[in-house]
Amino acid sequence: MDTHPTIPNPRNKDIKVWIDGELYNRQEAKISVFDSLVQGGDGVWEGLRVYDGKIFALDEHLERLQNSAHAMAFDKVPSNKKIKEALFATLEANDMRDETHIRLTLSRGKKVTSYMDPQVNQYGPTLIVLAEWKPPIHEDKEGVQLVTSSIRRNPPQCIDSKIHHNNLINNILAKIEANVANADGAVMMDIEGYVSEVNATNIFFVNNGKVLTPFADSCLPGITRGIVIDLCKENDIPIAEKRISMAEMYSADECFTTGTMGELVPAVEIDQRVIGDGTKGPVTAELQKLHRQRAQTTGEPLPF
Repeated sequence: MDTHPTIPNPRNKDIKVWIDGELYNRQEAKISVFDSLVQGGDGVWEGLRVYDGKIFALDEHLERLQNSAHAMAFDKVPSNKKIKEALFATLEANDMRDETHIRLTLSRGKKVTSYMDPQVNQYGPTLIVLAEWKPPIHEDKEGVQLVTSSIRRNPPQCIDSKIHHNNLINNILAKIEANVANADGAVMMDIEGYVSEVNATNIFFVNNGKVLTPFADSCLPGITRGIVIDLCKENDIPIAEKRISMAEMYSADECFTTGTMGELVPAVEIDQRVIGDGTKGPVTAELQKLHRQRAQTTGEPLPF
């Protein structure tokens, strides 16, 4: 029996990965056991997507990365210019100009000894650029099925969700519940029982033609989430942020999730309740089209 793991996209077998100024073959791309990512998940990250020779919403993602690193009191953070150079070099080395997702990670860096205290981080941050051939997730599905999770999303009095950090245990535990239920994702509530987000994406609902999304109090205010809100305003689609209860979630006419990895994905079932008529709704379809147009016509051009 073949016990070797299968790489989902064979094109990613020989990719090159950027780590602190050097490009490594996939099998050789490693960080130290003393790195803060290993020691405590102490890092921040961004997901970016490349469309037709351009990195979409790059400045917005880098601003969030810098803000997260600043909130975490990182020292000697590389400039956006240096980060862009690393991104461009990685994409060029892999000959990637489209159909590409980038996981950009910045850890607090390597420690001089195994210890939680950031004072033993004396090497500066570790920058990792992992670019893969990866079309939008779920793009081959007409709609996804979700379940609600028993795992609550962190409130700001515990840890501020505006920090896009690497410690994702809450979300991973929620995803495990979705896997057990044979669902595509898990809706996470806040500690008061209102809808917060899905384990890896933001969530939107449509009722009577009006788009609704939870306040970004206990969830990350995603870049794609913000773009969708802007697109609604620019195209006279009613949009509001509000507290959304479980019953309101079940009774929505439409539901979709947003994120860089999957763009906009219709959700047609939650906890075995059919959403609307069980198919992608017209507002979702319109926003998918508008988002794809924005993604394919704007962005930071690649210099190669």
